[in-house]
Amino acid sequence: MKRRKDYLAVITIILLSISSIVGVLSMNFNYAHDYVNQYGQQVKLFGYGIYAWDTYFKAPIAIGTDFCVLFVFVPMFLFTYIKYRNQNKQITELQLISVYAVSTYYGASIAFGAVYNQLVLIYILLFSCSLFGMFMHLTKLEWLKCAPLTVGVKWFLIISGIALIVAWLPDIIPTLITGETLPLIGVYTTEITYVLDMGIISPLCFVTFYLMQKKNSLGTILFAILLKACMIVGIMMIPQTVCQILSGIDIAFPALATKSLSFVLLGGFAFYFNLKMYQEIS
Repeated sequence: MKRRKDYLAVITIILLSISSIVGVLSMNFNYAHDYVNQYGQQVKLFGYGIYAWDTYFKAPIAIGTDFCVLFVFVPMFLFTYIKYRNQNKQITELQLISVYAVSTYYGASIAFGAVYNQLVLIYILLFSCSLFGMFMHLTKLEWLKCAPLTVGVKWFLIISGIALIVAWLPDIIPTLITGETLPLIGVYTTEITYVLDMGIISPLCFVTFYLMQKKNSLGTILFAILLKACMIVGIMMIPQTVCQILSGIDIAFPALATKSLSFVLLGGFAFYFNLKMYQEIS
């Protein structure tokens, strides 16, 4: 059997490794300093490594993300690619699409969300390779199987779609009323997570629900992507929270409950449904 190849996957794995290793090596909380941002507010900058010009609030989150990418997602991507190469099956291509999608999400977050730094070309290449790698396999995949839309899956998609709005909307509404910017805007002009989660992932949950209800095979592909994304985000919340605690940032319990713990819980359910789905469509 001839092994399948995907050079974009290899490049993506290398780029993910470079970006996350540099981020992990930036973990040093001793160089913080004050700075007046473009809104006239005094904010604290991280002051060290690749995230030196990011805020002291955002940099630990980015470093926690890099820990997850390096020690969880890169091995997952590599394992998925090896399966894709060695097994000429549609299901391995579906799995590869799902990890490409997660890489696209991470690439967009870091490319648009981090302050301009020396890894800007790595971020651009990572986002580009992930996006076009995902599209390449989507055009190749002739997927006809439909995962069943059980009661559990229905509630998972509905709750996930709503949770992403509930998590971030309370941050936005007060600023629309007062006309002020976000309290933790720091040196940034907007919050890319709001755009990705509320503008893409949340609507995608309801689109997936609709397509699976209509027994459209595209719904299964989107469901596989959402499950993988929720799993990684759930895992990612743990090192992010640990890095924030180590940095000395005080995390209020309501914020911890509505954001970190809720995403970890959704990640656990996503892991369960991911196992069930691949058992049913294998």
